[in-house]
Amino acid sequence: MIEALKNRLIELTLPKPVRDRVDQAPLRLNSAGFDPWGLDPKTVKIATGLLRWFYSHYFRVETTGIERLPKGRVLLVANHSGQIPFDGLLLALALVLEATPPRIVRAMAERWVPTLPFISTLFARCGTVVGDPQNCVELLNQDECVLVFPEGTRGSGKSIFKRYELQRFGTGFIRLALETNTPIVPVGIIGCEETYPAFFHLRKIAKKFGAPYFPFTPLFPFLGPLGALPMPTKVTLRFGEPLKFEGDPDASDRDIQLKVDQVKSAIRSELSVGLAMRGRQIFTQPGK
Repeated sequence: MIEALKNRLIELTLPKPVRDRVDQAPLRLNSAGFDPWGLDPKTVKIATGLLRWFYSHYFRVETTGIERLPKGRVLLVANHSGQIPFDGLLLALALVLEATPPRIVRAMAERWVPTLPFISTLFARCGTVVGDPQNCVELLNQDECVLVFPEGTRGSGKSIFKRYELQRFGTGFIRLALETNTPIVPVGIIGCEETYPAFFHLRKIAKKFGAPYFPFTPLFPFLGPLGALPMPTKVTLRFGEPLKFEGDPDASDRDIQLKVDQVKSAIRSELSVGLAMRGRQIFTQPGK
């Protein structure tokens, strides 16, 4: 019964050419139709069908350089923003709807995400995986497309006053890329900073719910659930040239940091170009 409802919902919300794109994505499924981390292609199709309008008309997503994505294993490394991870969602939709061949993104989520009822299961069915290094290694060794946000909550939770200022990057993604011989594609995401502009965070409330932050915005919490809706800002996804690093994954922090800085610089360059096209400017110093 449930499977029949899923199939009917897919038919109603997703045109056959898009359904076929999901089927073209390289996946390794068990006899029950899931992969080892819980991904369900049918759930991906339903989510794509329900969210496609927001991608095309609400956020009016535009991609540049998506043809640069190499086949096989790849690490997408992007700037993070927006309080709620719309950036990861839109990036995942882009790779299903526009990449050739289509890819289902495996996003590395914060460890508190599995504590969210219902949402954590939905995320897993759509390809999200807890950001554990071993999970990432196994996915890359299976030639998956993995998305990481090295800023973590430092990036997603920053206030509107620090928009487009890249925060400190973690270094683990470089070690993983070296260990698995994986190319890195830097991605600059422009627009998500304005979807949910936060003036500050209500830390006591965040602690009560076990969340990393609880944003105070022009509309939230005053308008309740309605105030949690993102602003309909145009979003641009800029894919940079793939970067391939060689070296020892157990190298010193200093050596690893040099490679991190190269990726960070590439993302900053994509942001600068994208913002310049919108008549804006990044006010951070090149070395930050």
